[in-house]
Amino acid sequence: MATMLYRLGRLAFRRRGLVVVLWILALAAAGGAAATSSSTASTTISIPGTEAQRAFELLEDRFPGTSPDGATARMVFQAPDGERLTDPGHRATIGGIVADLATGSQVQQAVDPFQAKTVNRDATIAYTQVTYDGTAFELTDDTRDALEAAADEGRKAGLTVEIGGDALMTLPETGAAEVIGVIIAAVVLLVTFGSIVAAGLPLGTALVGVGISVSAITVLTQMLELDSTTPILATMIGLAVGIDYSLFIVSRYRAELAEGRAPLDAVGRATGTAGSAVVFAGLTVVIALAGLAVVDIPVLTKMGLAAAGAVVLAVLVALTLIPALIGLAGKRILPRRQRKENTNTDAGGAGTRWARFVFRHKVAVLVVGVAGLGVLAVPAADLQLGLPDDSAKPADTTQRKAYDLIAEGFGPGANGPLVVTVDARDSSDPQAAAAATTEALRDLRNVAAVTPARFNQAGDTAMITVVPASAPSGTETEDLVHDIRAEATEVADATDATVLVTGQTAMGIDVSQKLNDALVPYLILVVGLAFLLLMVVFRSILVPLKAALGFLLSVIAALGAVVAVFQWGWLAELVGVEQTGPIMSLMPIFLIGLVFGLAMDYEVFLVTRMREAYVHGESPQESIVTGFRHGARVVTAAALIMISVFAGFVGSSESMIKVIGFGLAIAVLLDAFVVRMAIVPAVLAVLGKAAWWIPRALDRALPNVDVEGERLRHHLAEQSAKSGEREEEPVGSRS
Repeated sequence: MATMLYRLGRLAFRRRGLVVVLWILALAAAGGAAATSSSTASTTISIPGTEAQRAFELLEDRFPGTSPDGATARMVFQAPDGERLTDPGHRATIGGIVADLATGSQVQQAVDPFQAKTVNRDATIAYTQVTYDGTAFELTDDTRDALEAAADEGRKAGLTVEIGGDALMTLPETGAAEVIGVIIAAVVLLVTFGSIVAAGLPLGTALVGVGISVSAITVLTQMLELDSTTPILATMIGLAVGIDYSLFIVSRYRAELAEGRAPLDAVGRATGTAGSAVVFAGLTVVIALAGLAVVDIPVLTKMGLAAAGAVVLAVLVALTLIPALIGLAGKRILPRRQRKENTNTDAGGAGTRWARFVFRHKVAVLVVGVAGLGVLAVPAADLQLGLPDDSAKPADTTQRKAYDLIAEGFGPGANGPLVVTVDARDSSDPQAAAAATTEALRDLRNVAAVTPARFNQAGDTAMITVVPASAPSGTETEDLVHDIRAEATEVADATDATVLVTGQTAMGIDVSQKLNDALVPYLILVVGLAFLLLMVVFRSILVPLKAALGFLLSVIAALGAVVAVFQWGWLAELVGVEQTGPIMSLMPIFLIGLVFGLAMDYEVFLVTRMREAYVHGESPQESIVTGFRHGARVVTAAALIMISVFAGFVGSSESMIKVIGFGLAIAVLLDAFVVRMAIVPAVLAVLGKAAWWIPRALDRALPNVDVEGERLRHHLAEQSAKSGEREEEPVGSRS
């Protein structure tokens, strides 16, 4: 592989004008297609194989025209202090508002609270449920304006009016914090390289890759039914890995120049060695992201594949566009002092000193590192999962205020009612089956109310609403769902009817259960494939094993930090968390996939340099020092860049993006500076030569991809011996 990439780098360097033009054309084409696209994001979450999903599909089939996946709005009314909503004036105001709402072009139904009996006992709080034909992102601005205008009309009449539901949902925003993260990344690059041009290359190429990938996602959003968070996640991952991959190739190129090589040879060697590490690091990230498909949740699979596509594009950009831009940059890629004096200032003195310190105190460093991560991981034992609802919104939003008013007037369970469907098509008496189900539901614990059964037009399917006495995210509500499903078995035996539970709350419970069931198979698949891949890269068994165990330490510690901040509320104000609660169900497994891929990045970049030194004859101790001398500074810069990019997304208005941004930033901090920079060298120092041991039979069976460039070195030596020629192109001669 190193030889092939060596040739690719030289080709891109020689044809730099053509390569740059082709990438610019690709970016322009993708951007133009995205600008003219009218794709809208999907708001539905399908969970194949779950009871909640089966019940949802049954309602769609048996109650045509009800659009169970359509947008909804709960307009909540509260009377002024000392007054009641039953007063003629207030009642007339509410009736007029509901009548106006019902005439909306996208409105399917809006029922007066006094007819729907959604007025509390004191007649101080009431709500109307407005249902729409389309999803939240399909609603027009006129529809949303009409909803807000109706609320303003009630407020002018003296009522408190708030709006809940997803009708006011908008595309998530990340704000200025994302831009700040990119600026910090630019500063880190400038400090690392000491050259504006060298710092600009990784950042510029990463933006090209992200621009193309996000534009492609935008165009395909409607066709593939992508979630609204997909482009943000692709941006997050694409920026981080794009900068890192380019950073490693640029850094290796400068190191090759410092050893006296001509630019063409230097760029070929940099692409062949650092480029090989980039390819395998990218493969580990792709494996982790594509492996999310085993969970069998379409939205998660699509997000993972989209982010994996952004990573593949980042690898291609690093291997082709970076060598081309290096050719255009010429001597400007070096700091001004190096251009004049031709000295090597890239030597990693701090990295060398740290490696020697770890080698002298290997046991202490190992114990302190593992113990520290263990302490951080403790809160992860209290991890609670759920789907976000309006209770997670900031306290000053109308959605949160509506949620609180409904909880005050009707109990916390009214914000997450359960929908029980009775499929009585095979029953001899559907009415009796529905009545038996209703009676059984009323006898269950934690049930606040059960509405009468509502049959479809065919009379063979009934829908019953159950209001829990506890909040949607409470464990008591989860227990109630399990109790209903247990009771459904007895009802089915007695009436031949099938009873299913759905609704947002039941869907969240099923999602969490499905993710929990898929976690172990996912870890086995991803870690197993990456272990095999790293065995090929490092020609070792213990090094890949150590890499996997280090990942587990960092990811569990990161989950502990997420629980402490977003669930327990520690330092919540510092990261802008206004409301604590259960962690988004999709977050842990997505975090595991991303952190695994990124953790393997640092493992590959740092340890391949050690492997290269060991293969070229250095002792285990010397190879550790060499790896840190050449790689510590760059790995540190790469980690700081990733942390900056991920931390920028903590400012997002989307709760899942905020949590993932925080979790990834913490995970990279722990994995890069504790696991890879401390625990890894300590373990390698303890193992010595045993770290690079592999059975001979296995060594012969594994393909030799030559990541360390040994075959490339022999190939170049043979070429030099045959031709006796040297590269004559001076730095910057074609720039």
